[in-house]
Amino acid sequence: MSHQSIERVSPVAAPARVGQGTAVEQSRAAAEVLAAVQVAQQCPRNTTSAIAEMREVCRNETLAKRAFFAYPKGKSTVSGPSVFLARELARIWGHVHHGLIEMRRDDVYGESEMQAFAWDVQNNNRVSTTFIVPHKRDGKKNEAAEQLTQLRDIYENNANNGARRVRQAIFSVLPGWFVDEAVDLCQQTLSRGGGKPLPQRIADGVKAFEQFRVSPRQLEDRFGRPTAEWTEHDVAELGILYQSLNKREITVDEAFPRRVDEADLYGQPEDDGTPEPPAAETSGTWPAAREPGSGATS
Repeated sequence: MSHQSIERVSPVAAPARVGQGTAVEQSRAAAEVLAAVQVAQQCPRNTTSAIAEMREVCRNETLAKRAFFAYPKGKSTVSGPSVFLARELARIWGHVHHGLIEMRRDDVYGESEMQAFAWDVQNNNRVSTTFIVPHKRDGKKNEAAEQLTQLRDIYENNANNGARRVRQAIFSVLPGWFVDEAVDLCQQTLSRGGGKPLPQRIADGVKAFEQFRVSPRQLEDRFGRPTAEWTEHDVAELGILYQSLNKREITVDEAFPRRVDEADLYGQPEDDGTPEPPAAETSGTWPAAREPGSGATS
């Protein structure tokens, strides 16, 4: 009589004991939550003071430049308030806890289970979302996604994907009117451009895109009209696009899909034998020059 050998794989058992460091952290977390609730009830937020601080902060040009994001989705570009603005508004509103937790990492299947949350301790309004982040990085057009194996790459990929959920969670617990006014004020701050005349801001903006090898003609094609007809709103949108390119939220090919020749890239007319007039000089920088990718992701 023959016997068939069956291999049984036992499930991974839970740890037989909890380490001292884990036990201390669990106790600390429970005590911290209880303390936060007690403080929120004893010292409730001052709504008038929070509104005044929000209005003052959103008039700051440095914050306004980081208050928005833009990334490609299909054939269009999605933009909106960034996680940086969300965290700043949560700080101002007060008694709002938020964060991102890696609940489980599975290197066999190449994915991490994450949780993003925001909690208004005073009102006991909590929003959380649990999601799976594959350890992959999207490739360029018509290219397969890149599998991530390095710990730093996996961490950055998880943080980038989690930041969007944290942003949404924070905006879900904050009052809508509070967020809307902050967004409007940041847009107005960008439109003012630090008091510079509009023509100078346009010239500085066009020059800033030279580091990405983007020509004036490409910018005009994106906005659908020549630079001479740009408005303050266009310049504000240009600043948001610059920040997104600088932080690598969007690539140049995604923002400007049309291919151009070398003459178009550098704005050089064909040589017809006539001398070329000297280039006009522009003063100042717009915004402060930084190496691409030096900014943090929102």
